[in-house]
Amino acid sequence: MVKKPEEWLNQADYDMDTSEYMFNGGRYIYAVFMCHLSIEKALKGLYQNRYSKIPPKTHNLLYLIEKINLKLNDDLYDAVFSINRISVPTRYPDDLQRMLKDYKKERTGEIIKKGKEVLIWLKKQL
Repeated sequence: MVKKPEEWLNQADYDMDTSEYMFNGGRYIYAVFMCHLSIEKALKGLYQNRYSKIPPKTHNLLYLIEKINLKLNDDLYDAVFSINRISVPTRYPDDLQRMLKDYKKERTGEIIKKGKEVLIWLKKQL
């Protein structure tokens, strides 16, 4: 069954809430992962809304932005670029202890803050 664009966005909201929940619990790697997933789902909802087709099976946020032909301002684009770049290491860490050192509270909080800004903007595009 094909999801409606609104369902993609509902799930994006849920995933961003989960990101905050993981952040508050000190699970920073998973907080970043869920932040990425939230933006990915919002982009897939926009893709489906625009083209009435099932979105591509990809985790690459920049690819989805290009396919949808979205014009983000530099600040939002930089946020998406950063979140996209750290997706694979948080999804499949090579070294868990190094990841735990790399994603402390302050850094993760900034990532989530920027991710929420991106999500708000994406939802306005529907």
